[in-house]
Amino acid sequence: MENNAYFYTAIILLALCTAISRAGYFLFGHHLPLPDGLRSALRYAPLAALAGIVIPELLPWHPIEGPQVDLRLLAAAIAVGVFLWTRNGFLLIVSGMGALWLSRWVFGL
Repeated sequence: MENNAYFYTAIILLALCTAISRAGYFLFGHHLPLPDGLRSALRYAPLAALAGIVIPELLPWHPIEGPQVDLRLLAAAIAVGVFLWTRNGFLLIVSGMGALWLSRWVFGL
């Protein structure tokens, strides 16, 4: 029973810390204005977060062997090419997944 109380307390405290850190600027931001340099730098945060998610998925890194090039990188290149040609986000997704599935089927992976 003590372990359950510990876990529930930890979950509640972590949720509270998350809520305070995320809502803190909205609640008190008018008292602490951001400098223009920081404000302009924050425009790139979503792109940096997306790159931090996508790039390790396309080029998984192994400590001894380095980056591993596989079929996901080929499918991503095809999807980007289709997007640059058509400017259609739906075709980007369809062509990328189609290229990945087709290449896995062709190479037997």
